[in-house]
Amino acid sequence: MDYLEIILKIVVALSIFNVWLLRGNKSTPFRGGNANSIKEEFAVYGLPGWVMVVVGTIKVVLALVLLVSIYYPAVEMIGALGLAAMMLGAVSMHLKVKDSFKKTYPALLFLVLSLVIYLL
Repeated sequence: MDYLEIILKIVVALSIFNVWLLRGNKSTPFRGGNANSIKEEFAVYGLPGWVMVVVGTIKVVLALVLLVSIYYPAVEMIGALGLAAMMLGAVSMHLKVKDSFKKTYPALLFLVLSLVIYLL
């Protein structure tokens, strides 16, 4: 495994952890609509609270799988393609509420990075 792939896995995983575990209740310029937290963001998308819990759990688990794949490459496809699918869902939610490109960009970036990890 080359260093670029390892770095990308670490960057993607730590970014997911940051958003879901550290900054979930904090305002960022990338939240959907006028939301100030992840909970408000999911409400903007018209999704119930339990979906937020499920999505967050899946994203954190898949980020962990990406880190594990540094040592056990057999699970890489699960982490990379799983996160790509989740990020595709995030992009679609931003498009659904007609968010600006600035708000949509992070989800799109991590969709692309997840696909790059898979293809490397």
